[in-house]
Formats: sequence, structure tokens, C-alpha cells
Amino acid sequence: MKQLFKISAILVLITIVVSCKSTKVVEQIIVNIPKEIEEPKAEPSNETIANFLSEYLNLKYKDRSFEKYMYVSVKHQRLYLIKNDSTIKKYSISTSKKGIGSKANSYKTPPGLHTIKRKIGKDVPLGGIMISRVYDGKIAKILTEKVNADRDYVTTRIMWLQGEEPGINKGRNMDSYNRYIYIHGTPEEGYLGNPASHGCIRMKNTEVIELFDLVEEGTPLLILKY
Repeated sequence: MKQLFKISAILVLITIVVSCKSTKVVEQIIVNIPKEIEEPKAEPSNETIANFLSEYLNLKYKDRSFEKYMYVSVKHQRLYLIKNDSTIKKYSISTSKKGIGSKANSYKTPPGLHTIKRKIGKDVPLGGIMISRVYDGKIAKILTEKVNADRDYVTTRIMWLQGEEPGINKGRNMDSYNRYIYIHGTPEEGYLGNPASHGCIRMKNTEVIELFDLVEEGTPLLILKY
């Protein structure tokens, strides 16, 4: 277990450095990375993820509560809901097919700490299409094969994210809220588990309803490369 924690710690520190390269303030962290763990193939255990991340978040953001929070692993295309240092839910998701990034109009998924600013669509039916965050009365056809819908539909539920790290995901030209970065349902369910979105975090429609009901506005979300 100690070795797993050490590996996880190294990977998170790497992510901090990468995420900060485009900002004015860069944390200088020197880490010697064993070659065999530079690109881990296996998904870490739920216990390892929850224990390490809870400790990491409470140390880095001492003024915030992390009794319940979400974690998105871009590498493994997973969203974890963690409560009291235990993973209680895990979902396959799709982040951006263009990778990680915070710049406006990049169509990339922004890294770093976020919170749910607004929850929208409580009474929208399964597969209901929302245009500018308003249900338009139409239901999308759910595609379970790897087939593209005719538009980038936002369906069923929206959790609108606010960046919490100035210079990384908050502020001029890199603001997650102003970029309309959501967690939302998608009709392209066949692509879940693979990068496929235009920047948002896509979920299966039944699962986005479940998550919507399990979290509140203000719930933290950490997005990391690993």
C-alpha cells in the first residue's frame, strides 16, 4: 500500500507541474520518476484513490471541506464520487477528444479544482435535450454504439462547473464557468470510456441522474491527467 501511495503522489505532483506550465506562477517540484511508472496502465484501486486524494486535497486546500467530492481521471476516463475517504460511486465518462487545457475556445477539458456552481434540469426526462440550459421538449435518441449524433447534444441533467484556481481554470481567457464546462448526459453513450467531448464531462443518462441526486451545489471536483 505504501508503494501505491508513493506512485499516486508522484503522478499528482507531475500533473500539478503540467497544469501550471501555461500560468504565470509555477510550482517548482523536482521528482525522480522511475521509468516503469511514468505511464501506468492499470487503474488504481478505489481505496488507493480515495485515501490519497483526500489527504492531498486537505493539505493543499486547507480552507475547504472535502467530506464529499468528485475526482475525474482523464487517463482512465472515470469519475469517482468520494465520501468520508471512501469511493462510493464510479462512472465511465468522456472528457475532451482534444485533451486537457483551460484556454477559451480550445474545446479541451480544464484541469484542477472545480465546484458545482449550478445544478440544472431536475425535472427533465431521460434523454431530454437542453438548449442553452433549457429543456426544449425533445428527446434524443440514445446511441449505444460508437456512432456520432447529429449535434453535440446536452441531455437529461447539467452540473455547471466553476473553476477554483486563478490562472489555471479561473479568470481571463481560461475560466471554466464562462466556457460553459458541464457534467452532463449525452446521447453518444457508445463513446463513454473514451475521450469524445468538446470540453465537458459526458455521462450516461441514467447515471448522470443518479450523480445529480447525490451531490449538491458547491460539491468540489478535482480533474487530473491521471
